[in-house]
Amino acid sequence: MTDQGLLRPRHVAMISLGGIIGAGLFVGSSTAIGIAGPGVLLAYLLAGMISFLMMRMLGEMALARPGAGSFNAYVRLSLGPQVSFVTGWLYWYFWVIVVGAETVAGASLIHDWLPPDWIPHAPVWLIGLLLIAVMTSSNLMSVRAYGEFEFWFSLLKVGAIVLFILVGSAWLGHAGVAGHDPLSSLFGGRGALRGPLPNGGLAVLAAVPSVMFSLTGAEIASIAATDSRDPAANVARAARTVALRILLFYLASILVILCIVPWGAIRSGHSPYVTAMDVMGIPGGATLMAAVVLVAVLSCLNSGLYVTSRILNELALQGDAPQAMVVRNRRGVPTRAILAGSVTGFLAAIASVVSPDLVFAFLLNASGAVILAIYAVIATAQLRARSAMAASGATPAYRMWGHPWLSGAVIAAIACVLLSMVLQPAQRSQVVASLFSVIVVIIAARLHGRRRPIRSGVSP
Repeated sequence: MTDQGLLRPRHVAMISLGGIIGAGLFVGSSTAIGIAGPGVLLAYLLAGMISFLMMRMLGEMALARPGAGSFNAYVRLSLGPQVSFVTGWLYWYFWVIVVGAETVAGASLIHDWLPPDWIPHAPVWLIGLLLIAVMTSSNLMSVRAYGEFEFWFSLLKVGAIVLFILVGSAWLGHAGVAGHDPLSSLFGGRGALRGPLPNGGLAVLAAVPSVMFSLTGAEIASIAATDSRDPAANVARAARTVALRILLFYLASILVILCIVPWGAIRSGHSPYVTAMDVMGIPGGATLMAAVVLVAVLSCLNSGLYVTSRILNELALQGDAPQAMVVRNRRGVPTRAILAGSVTGFLAAIASVVSPDLVFAFLLNASGAVILAIYAVIATAQLRARSAMAASGATPAYRMWGHPWLSGAVIAAIACVLLSMVLQPAQRSQVVASLFSVIVVIIAARLHGRRRPIRSGVSP
């Protein structure tokens, strides 16, 4: 691939910046707030630490083995081909379901904006098909085209959050809001329940799963970096700034919301950002936020198609996927892998229309806890890689802090999150269905290994 077809540092930086900003923040945060009240800030802090340390581990492995490939290549080098097979296919499955879910979310938003006489002629599935066709086209053009789309999508998302924080802070500090007490809003609860932890400390842990899922996407930088000139340096750069991004975009914006709107007044499933803008009296706040959510959905859809294609391409290079998926065109784009992700994602979207409470619900549940299992595997790979480096006398140029204790703490924290999901009836089905997905892929890995040896090698 020529330099003209590669992602530039600004693309990778903005992809990593916007990767953790999606509808999970703009809308899904309402669920976490309802569970933990102001204690949700602690939940975001805990989940943010897991995400930050995960990126730190990826940065260490990327600089230790530059040019190896995505995070799954590090898993392969440290834990072996069968573990890599399992994590690669689970990650592909997770993002295919994300593509389907985001397609439906974006199509539903647009459908709600249509004039009444258009609605009978524009069903959600047709709008979803058009959306996925547009995003597929952008990915098929070139790696640079994907990067440009995602650069501007991420810039809009980041700009919207920064503007919200500035406007909200100005409103809180303005003399015109005399009589509004930010602390009373922050610590006010339902009825007599008041204080920083109105639902108790366990509620904070209960909120972590939904918070954790809204933070997924930081690792996309390790995949996008493989299409840049200096992958290892770009991954390390993204790892250095992920903590600042989480503090600014999540903790700061949620804190502003809670200082404006009492947490008990925030309805689950309704954007707390819209509620805050209504309280501030910003005209057209709901429409503005709906537009921002649509941008976030399209950004996630765009990234989902990119991620599924690169992971599938890398699996094929390792002999773990059909060899047809290895093929790239003269612009360096894995066209067949992109189309495979697009078609599968659209089928998942169709399932949400045909069987939303059975097939699509199962697909969503079966991917719910998968990303947490993958993060635990990445942490284990880093522990193994560091041990191998120590045995050879090498010193990492960019190191994970507190080795091996912090890496082990990340694995323990993920185990606690999964346990908290098991203990909550509403989330237990996700763990059970995700375990089913893991078992199916493990069986496939065993059968694949018996059929023929898995050849070594990494993606370029």
